[in-house]
Amino acid sequence: MIFGIDDLPVRDELRGKSPYGAPQLDVPVRLNTNENPYRLPEELVERIAERVREAARDLNRYPDRDAVELRTRLAEYLTDTSGHEVGLANVWAANGSNEVLQQLLQTFGGPGRTAIGFEPSYSMHALISRGTGTGWISGPRNADFTIDVEAAVRAIAEHKPDVVFITTPNNPTGNAVPPETVLALYEAAQAAKPSMVVVDEAYIEFSHGDSLLPLIEGRPQLVVSRTMSKAFGAAGLRLGYLAAHPAVVDAVQLVRLPYHLSAVTQATALAALEHTDTLLKYVEQLKAERDRLVSELRALGFEVVESDANFVQFGRFDDSHAAWQKILDRGVLVRDNGIPGWLRVSAGTPEENDAFLDAVRDLTKEQST
Repeated sequence: MIFGIDDLPVRDELRGKSPYGAPQLDVPVRLNTNENPYRLPEELVERIAERVREAARDLNRYPDRDAVELRTRLAEYLTDTSGHEVGLANVWAANGSNEVLQQLLQTFGGPGRTAIGFEPSYSMHALISRGTGTGWISGPRNADFTIDVEAAVRAIAEHKPDVVFITTPNNPTGNAVPPETVLALYEAAQAAKPSMVVVDEAYIEFSHGDSLLPLIEGRPQLVVSRTMSKAFGAAGLRLGYLAAHPAVVDAVQLVRLPYHLSAVTQATALAALEHTDTLLKYVEQLKAERDRLVSELRALGFEVVESDANFVQFGRFDDSHAAWQKILDRGVLVRDNGIPGWLRVSAGTPEENDAFLDAVRDLTKEQST
């Protein structure tokens, strides 16, 4: 007899679930995980080496438990790029935005509590909710993947969730959520419970519009989460952070593990923040390439969701997985998120995007014959 996961005393809410993941295949062009395709500039690599070398001298000691220097620099970055002043007390950092979300759910969710998100959206919201024993509620979206505000307000009033997730730009669809929608859902959440509202801005640097960070002013139960994985081209670093009322920062520290951010992680992130201007130039290049993908795909007859992220959702296919396989057969890996009729492609370098567009042109020719 083969002993498997179903033979273990796994919690009921985890049974039958699949771990988060995307195919990691060895193909010439990989555009399926929304990574920044540009390598870090050599001067930044050298600066990281210098900072890590300095940190290495004290690796016999625990790192700064509260990451004060890093949080101060992140606050400065948020202030400079959003126009809304935040300070050290407003910012918390962890190992990727997923750990930030996990800490929020450990603090404000848990057994007997619920979270709501509006799907399709970032699947880790539901997975982390279940992992923390938080009940998950799938809220409504319109056919164009915008949030159905009236239906969402009714769902919040009915279920009275403890945590509300709003993803903007939304992953996997790419569309941004207007501030008036966030405010409507925030007011509904406070009237119902009150509860925490988490605005996930992992892709905000790629947006045509502005960050919703200023909305935290006067709203102590509104949290904005961010990551350095995308715009900073630092997916391998695993550094996420949030901005919120200082009381929220104090609260999440109740569940953080001791010395959770290593000295090496803090040193690397600080080096990256020294090169913000250079890294954001790559973001501008990716935004232009993203817009090119939208234009070219529409010209080829595809339906495309307006994107404010570094990826594009396009369709519609009679069999999206078959289309995914045919594009893969041409050496290009995109993402099949399981949304019927749709696929998602990350914006790559111009050469990578050319290869992708060639593959879908071949696909359209094949479908027309």
